[in-house]
Amino acid sequence: MQKGIVNKKADLAFKDLLSRQDYLVVQANDLARAFGNLTSFQHKVLDYCFSFVTRDSVASDEYVANALDIIHQLGLNASGQNYKRVAKAFKALNENTALYFKVKREDGKIGILMTQLFSRISFFQDGQIRFKFSEDAAPYVYDLREHYYSFKLSELSHIKSKYSLILMKLWQSHRMDKKQTSTTISGSLDDWESWFLGQDKSWPAARFVRDALSPAMNELSEKLNFWFTLTKQKRGRTIVGYELTIHNADNRKEIN
Repeated sequence: MQKGIVNKKADLAFKDLLSRQDYLVVQANDLARAFGNLTSFQHKVLDYCFSFVTRDSVASDEYVANALDIIHQLGLNASGQNYKRVAKAFKALNENTALYFKVKREDGKIGILMTQLFSRISFFQDGQIRFKFSEDAAPYVYDLREHYYSFKLSELSHIKSKYSLILMKLWQSHRMDKKQTSTTISGSLDDWESWFLGQDKSWPAARFVRDALSPAMNELSEKLNFWFTLTKQKRGRTIVGYELTIHNADNRKEIN
């Protein structure tokens, strides 16, 4: 009897953990939705790290970068302040990229593996940076890079808003192939806010559109010539989600 009570309590604790986790990864393109808590600059540094991945990469690979290369790639001056920005960005990536994976034990019981995107990051006094993706996250990173990400770093350097960068990644992760002219992303308000804001923030629907989604659409419209169709999903008068269709530059129209 006591054993059953303990198991029931453990199961309730597991369900509570599952509902509260920062981001649960079940497929590679979930990584494109995982880090809404990062700043625009941190996203760009992360994408720089992803750019090292090739078709032949393996989980044991360690990558070597240089702060000066990152600074130049992002169109910045080689000042001491920008070296500090790069160092702080890697510190933030080390601290703020927790990941949670569903796992199954030998007896079939489901669990959650709590890990990080990076297994280690080293920053040296001459500006050299060495980093390695964690063994658990590496396969998802490699699959994401090969099948979903096709950004050029020069494209990302011109994007200012973190929300625009996140929307670009969502677009790439939902697009079925490169010939697809329109891509639709649908999710609850909670989904959209977790993608754009991270798990610790919640905004009213009107503020989310005004301060996050609209700035992203406007910047991508201006700089990449995309256009958008946004549909509110309602339950009665309450907005519970959004369906956003991203259209390529062909047949350009104004943002709805």
